[in-house]
Amino acid sequence: MPQRRILSLWFPRLAAERCLRLDRGLPAGPMAVVGDERGAQVLVSLSTEAEAAGLVRGQPLRDARAMCPELQTRLANPRLDAAFLTALRRWAGKFSPWVSEEPPEALVIDLTGCAHLFGGEAELMRTVVQDCADLELTVRAGIGDTVGAAWALARYAGQGAGAGARTGDDIAQEARATRSRAARRRHWERGGPGPAREEGEMRGGAIAPPGQMRSALAPLPVAALRLDDETRAMLERLGLRRVGDLTGQPRAALARRFGQGLVRRLDQATGVEPEPVSPARPSARFVLRLTLPEPIGLESDIAHALDRLLPAFGEKLRAAGRGARRVRMECHRTDHTMQWVEVGLARPSSEPDRIRPLLLMKLSEIDAGFGIERIRLAAPVTEPVYAEQHRGHAEAAADGRARKAPGGGTAAVDDLIGRLGARVGLDAITRLVPGDSHIPEKTAQVLAAAWSAPREGGWPAPPVARPIEIWRPELVAAPDAPALPPEFRWRGRVFETLSATGPERIAPEWWLDEPDWRTGVRDYWRVTTRTGERLWLYFAHGAALSKGWFCQGRFA
Repeated sequence: MPQRRILSLWFPRLAAERCLRLDRGLPAGPMAVVGDERGAQVLVSLSTEAEAAGLVRGQPLRDARAMCPELQTRLANPRLDAAFLTALRRWAGKFSPWVSEEPPEALVIDLTGCAHLFGGEAELMRTVVQDCADLELTVRAGIGDTVGAAWALARYAGQGAGAGARTGDDIAQEARATRSRAARRRHWERGGPGPAREEGEMRGGAIAPPGQMRSALAPLPVAALRLDDETRAMLERLGLRRVGDLTGQPRAALARRFGQGLVRRLDQATGVEPEPVSPARPSARFVLRLTLPEPIGLESDIAHALDRLLPAFGEKLRAAGRGARRVRMECHRTDHTMQWVEVGLARPSSEPDRIRPLLLMKLSEIDAGFGIERIRLAAPVTEPVYAEQHRGHAEAAADGRARKAPGGGTAAVDDLIGRLGARVGLDAITRLVPGDSHIPEKTAQVLAAAWSAPREGGWPAPPVARPIEIWRPELVAAPDAPALPPEFRWRGRVFETLSATGPERIAPEWWLDEPDWRTGVRDYWRVTTRTGERLWLYFAHGAALSKGWFCQGRFA
């Protein structure tokens, strides 16, 4: 069995260089990505020019502006950074099928049995560095027998024990007289160019020989073990600055003093404890493309092209057990431009007969320009669709087939919702469904028709008749007593009570804090006034708010 080899790729300027790739037309200069940290704006990613200007990660933006007035900033966008890292993962698949993401800016690749395809590990690393240079990305790479060792080499190889720790040049640590009498430091510890590369190191990364993890990790700082800041600070205060200082210590004493986390990270880096690489599962993509021999521009020609694409498109969805929720049609023109339309379905489906009418409704929005040479169908949103088995006697099976027929049952309603949604949007089509609550205003819920199912069995009847029109409670001028008043004032008018039915007592949902129900228990009355109005009044007995009479609805 071949020796296990791991490649770690770290992109230290991923967010900044992603923004630079999009802003190539802007003038060159220091650039930083700014994010929020504990309510303050700090630098989360820096370009090469910004680092050369003395800026560091985690630095407050106001301090960075004072140091570098010409600094250009962009707001952090973790979602786009994650999508960019996913694109880099697909690129790294050329080196090995086992590629895993380490958000927010790293990849881990299992190279076992793959390096010889590129001429060896050194040539493979040169290829990685060159590819990243072509992509205008900064990369640090490390190859070792374990994930922890490769991670450490990618970030700390050639930096010495002082990496990740403060040096004596920090004015907050030493007074001027102390620094003047301090021992002479090597030039690379004072910010100068680093020493000559040792064996196994190369531009952009380092390679540890197989089976020599302990010797490769020994000169690295303890931060290379992926420790938390508190443990790292404790080790440095005790003089344990290098990984080699820990490998010679009794394990029981380390675990007792610093916890099992330190021992576990040390074992993972040296290969005592296994740490597998879990490759990201490739997402299913439902896309079909039709390249035309001659450019087309008529709606009838586009419709014929859809007839060619949709059967194969539906078969691809059915084979994966998925149904399309949204279908996107892209029309690529001869002038290298593209126009697209997108439709939504009320229910996930892979049937061409349900997708085709919706796309045909959108054909009038497409401008063919100088001609369409390629049509592409994609399903960006899909859901699982399970085969249904009808059990029972023949009539039940016939009813099931009737419901799925194009002209009847829920399928017809779903098709109608899809057609209306293609015009006004699926979110604009709603339906009422019963709510599981005894509160009058919660007995019905408004849901999006495309993402909800109608209630089976009809609408449940309330225990007491409810008004056809319900609004938020409105204050009624009447005596603050539970007895129904013979006369009251509401909306600027005075009403006389002719007859009334009640009371119906309704208590609030004590587990919820609702502003309208802070008046406590309510006694509802159906009141008929002398002028013919049939109102729904209630008396609130008072809780967090004072008691009184209110009007909440009107009967027919």
